[in-house]
Amino acid sequence: MYFFLIPKFASDLMGAYRGPEKEPGNRNSMHQHQAIFRVLMMAVWIQAQQLQGDALHQMQSLYGQHFPIEVRHYLSQWIESQLWDAIDLENPQEEFKAKRLLDSLIQELQNKAEHQVGEDGFLLKIKLGHYANQLKSTYDRCPLELVRCIKHILYTEQRLIREATNSSSPVGGMMDSMSQKYQQINQVFEELRLLTQDTENDLRKLQHNQEYFIIQYQESLRIQAQLSSLATLPPSDRQLREPALLSKRATVEAWLTREANTLQKYRLDLAEKHQKTLQLLRKQQTIILDDELIQWKRRQQLAGNGGPPEGGLDILQSWCEKLAETIWQNRQQIRRAEHLRQQLPIPGPIEELLNELNSTITDIISALVTSTFIIEKQPPQVLKTQTKFAATVRLLVGGKLNVHMNPPQVKATIISEQQAKALLKNENTRNESSGEILNNNCVMEYHQTTGTLSAHFRNMSLKRIKRSDRRGAESVTEEKFTILFESQFSVGSNELVFQVKTLSLPVVVIVHGSQDNNATATVLWDNAFAEAGRVPFLVPDKVLWPQLCEAINMKYKAEVQSNRGLSEENLVFLAQKAFSSSSNNPEDYRSMTMTWSQFNRESLPGRNFTFWQWFDGVMELTKKHLKPHWNDGAILGFVNKQQAQDMLMSKPNGTFLLRFSDSEIGGITIAWVAENPNKAGERMVWNLMPYTTKDFSIRSLADRISDLNHLLFLYPDRPKDEVFAKYYTPPLSKAVDGYVKPQIRQVVPDFATANPDPVSGNPTYMDQGASPAPVNHSHTYAMYPPIADPVLDGDGDFDLDDTMDVARHVEELLRRPVESHTAIIAAKVFQNARRHTQTSGRGASPAQGATNAAGIGGDGAALPPTASRTYLEVSSAAQGYGAEG
Repeated sequence: MYFFLIPKFASDLMGAYRGPEKEPGNRNSMHQHQAIFRVLMMAVWIQAQQLQGDALHQMQSLYGQHFPIEVRHYLSQWIESQLWDAIDLENPQEEFKAKRLLDSLIQELQNKAEHQVGEDGFLLKIKLGHYANQLKSTYDRCPLELVRCIKHILYTEQRLIREATNSSSPVGGMMDSMSQKYQQINQVFEELRLLTQDTENDLRKLQHNQEYFIIQYQESLRIQAQLSSLATLPPSDRQLREPALLSKRATVEAWLTREANTLQKYRLDLAEKHQKTLQLLRKQQTIILDDELIQWKRRQQLAGNGGPPEGGLDILQSWCEKLAETIWQNRQQIRRAEHLRQQLPIPGPIEELLNELNSTITDIISALVTSTFIIEKQPPQVLKTQTKFAATVRLLVGGKLNVHMNPPQVKATIISEQQAKALLKNENTRNESSGEILNNNCVMEYHQTTGTLSAHFRNMSLKRIKRSDRRGAESVTEEKFTILFESQFSVGSNELVFQVKTLSLPVVVIVHGSQDNNATATVLWDNAFAEAGRVPFLVPDKVLWPQLCEAINMKYKAEVQSNRGLSEENLVFLAQKAFSSSSNNPEDYRSMTMTWSQFNRESLPGRNFTFWQWFDGVMELTKKHLKPHWNDGAILGFVNKQQAQDMLMSKPNGTFLLRFSDSEIGGITIAWVAENPNKAGERMVWNLMPYTTKDFSIRSLADRISDLNHLLFLYPDRPKDEVFAKYYTPPLSKAVDGYVKPQIRQVVPDFATANPDPVSGNPTYMDQGASPAPVNHSHTYAMYPPIADPVLDGDGDFDLDDTMDVARHVEELLRRPVESHTAIIAAKVFQNARRHTQTSGRGASPAQGATNAAGIGGDGAALPPTASRTYLEVSSAAQGYGAEG
């Protein structure tokens, strides 16, 4: 039989600890997590030895020649203290780590063996030495398989312990519910096992009775033959023998008639029992495939948005394997029953019943095989051409159905949304694709230690993409594709041949990194709001605001890698931005809907970017430069100018807060309250020009806050050093060989002498202008005025090249002989100032350049003393630093 089958579009419907990035500020936290993990693991073997019944049998079945249970016992502490999960099994470059662990394991075994004494110790010493040699021989050429084996053992032991002890963790209620569900599933499997055993006994009984019936039938034929042979005998002999033979024939025929009815009843009873078994099988399979597996796939999809990891597949695989085993046993029984019927045809409805049973069991196993061909590791959903990517496909029942005996090949192709729709309708797509993927064929591998059959695509690359005609305002970053994985294999000595296909989650193809932002928005919306059983890849055009809040909060926490998500106040701020509203009441937004166009197609009012682009900029900035400060609660972030003013005006001078820029993507600004230097007695809220990633690549946020001595208290009243001191860059070492290294520091011109820094030394200053916010003028909260500045680019950011150019001049000057420092510095500063003023505006006329050099604005008006301006000052007090350069 040949099947062309596609699993339900489950892959479209749609753990492991995701630790902090390896940054210096997070190392202690990471080590703490690892230490806690090791402590929790220590008790695994002790608890595993307390398992009983089926759980104990499952645990014992984990061990064998590939990994002896004695090794687990005598090295339990060492095994449980190693960071097996830190090794990526899909990365061949990790093999050296695995080899190191293998060598350490063998060394530990040898050390354990050497310390054995006494009569019993002698035998154990020999045994442990033998195991050390055995493990080295088995895994020396494939150390990653040892890691895979031990990870599988530890995971399974923990699962068995968890199921046996009903863990009382903070998620105890959920665990209890899961345990109850798992218990129900296992109870059904036990019932199926008993039913299958019962029908097996009945089938054997039927076969025995039928064989005896055939013997008796042969006896009746022999009697009939004897009766026929009587015709050749003399009448006297015939009369003597015939009555006995006739009587015997009548007795046998009567028995045969009764037994034929009995056999027919046995057959019908057996068929009815098989019907009951198949009904229960189908129900159990529906729970596992349509509930548990679909939920896993949904978790996998949400994990793409930063949700919790979908978790392992070991439990699901064990269930699917039990299903496969039970289905195959019943299928074989039905085929044997059909064979018995063909051996001894008895008129009746049994033939039709057996055909129906055979059709049903074939449908059940077909659904199981095709549904368990899944994508364990999804390809990246934002896929850049000419870039290497990976994916893993797994057949959950491959080991149990012996598919690995003739390993199948899997092929990957990229297809469009329309082609995916046609595929699911079983329409002929003529093997069309929408692009070319390199290294798109892979043979499935069977890992005996874990019983998994999977294909690991490690080096795929999308060489080219063919786009379809787009609809209306749809951009290329809204076009969705999918990776189609397909394979063909046979089951049961070529009795059944399956051609299986599965689709990846939708992917958006980009050709440049600048498209990543908008492509991520498409993926986020699809992952969050895809509905079960949808047509590829339809999603709602609008969703309720609370639904969107849940999605972006999940994404934010994952990107920033923080447990501190978006608060209700943050979400109100975002709602105000999204809907151009001024309401501070969260309830006002609960029933409001946001369309895809509002999310990432239409620009925000008065801006040239969308809601998502602004939010993604905040995430990127926080992830790259502000993560520790966000986790510390030092950044309020989602606060507008007016709110910042209202909050700060009730606080002492020098109080400041950090908020994300409204007018710039990926910008953060400092707002602080201080006296107006131009008007005694007037207090104002000032806003520093926003910092961006480019600024923080020059100097960190903590160092910039440290530079600004007029910033005293982080809102509401925390001394700034208490919050930021642990992130300050350590002071530079003293001069070596007569040279002093220059340092870039930030000052705000009007506040540069507010609180002189006693340890400022001889830095190169990088000054940042401020925008004032007088209390009595609401219009001052508009965008910053555009002011031409030679060191600022068009977005108001520092031009790193120009800034560092001057810094290099300073460093060169400080290396000159001490005697000439003052004169040379003065001359160089004059030359730099002249060069920058002559080139201000870049493209302005000479007259405009002269105007700017004279301190006059582009429109002829003099610039106010608080206008945004960035420039460099060089301290010439560099005496006393020794020898000539």
